[in-house]
Amino acid sequence: MSDGNTRRNRKRSKTSKRYKVRYDRILGAVLLLAAVAMVISSCVNSCSSSPADDNALSTEAATTTTAPQSTIVDNLKPTDGSTPGIIQTKPTKEEEDVTKYTSEVHPFEDTYKGDLVLINSDHMYQFPEGDTDIVTFFDHMDTSCYSVCDLVTKLDSTALSHLDALMQGFIGEGNENDITVIGGYRTLEEQNDKYNSGLSGFSGGYTDYHSARTFDIGIFPKDGSSSGYYSSFGNYSWIDEHASDFGFIVRYPEGKESYTGERARTYTYRYVGLPHAVYIKQNGLCLEEYLEELKNYRSSNPLEITAGNDLYNVYYVPAEKNGNTEVPVPKDQTYTVSGDNCGGFIVSALMN
Repeated sequence: MSDGNTRRNRKRSKTSKRYKVRYDRILGAVLLLAAVAMVISSCVNSCSSSPADDNALSTEAATTTTAPQSTIVDNLKPTDGSTPGIIQTKPTKEEEDVTKYTSEVHPFEDTYKGDLVLINSDHMYQFPEGDTDIVTFFDHMDTSCYSVCDLVTKLDSTALSHLDALMQGFIGEGNENDITVIGGYRTLEEQNDKYNSGLSGFSGGYTDYHSARTFDIGIFPKDGSSSGYYSSFGNYSWIDEHASDFGFIVRYPEGKESYTGERARTYTYRYVGLPHAVYIKQNGLCLEEYLEELKNYRSSNPLEITAGNDLYNVYYVPAEKNGNTEVPVPKDQTYTVSGDNCGGFIVSALMN
């Protein structure tokens, strides 16, 4: 009985071992199949990516590739004669000046001529031939707008025509015709007579009246109520406020006695032209100060002055003391050249 049980138990034990081994193999096969399935799934997902994703990747790759490229412009053939691949630098200021300016030759004697000549106790007027066109007021003025004290008082014709325009503007504002010119151009002999008689502190050659651009005015109402030298008050202030628009400055302004060497007076005017009169007026200068300031400006860095609707470039050119001076002047703009009677030239160019 026991032997039979023993045999049956051994048989069951062998059978159990065989079934256990088979389960292990099945488990291994299942794991292998799972691994294969994962690999196949990964491949399928990779192969089935959308066209949009492919385009995005393609675009990104193209961007990354083309970003550093810089040879497209280099491959173009320039039409201006420049070398491909070479950066063309801008012209220097000096090179620009060459294209904007030409030269005008002036002898040193021309520094004695022009609307900006300076005449004072330190700068004698040379009475150069051709500097002025001196005419009498009586024969050339607009007598409907102002008067003159006699038949022989004179002024440069250009200065007189601008004075006419100034006084026409004054009358056009509804003012009375009661301004009178009481002094103008003086010859060398006339100034010496005044000096010798004690009427002037300056001998011949050293007064601004020699320029034929300087004059005195007075107020002489028709009713005889008052008379005297001009000063800026009431309706008469219009003249002082607008004189610079016509090229005139107060020759001896208050507070400038140390520069002019003359006592201040409100009735002495000097024609210097535009745009100089406007700049002098706006900046509270006298003629001496203005001419000194201009020495800081050359054709390469001109002083810009706006007068009304016009823009001017103004600059200084030192004169050669021995021989001629090549004065740079603009090629395409209207300009004037004036001597300063101090060894230089002033160029004024209308830029518009």
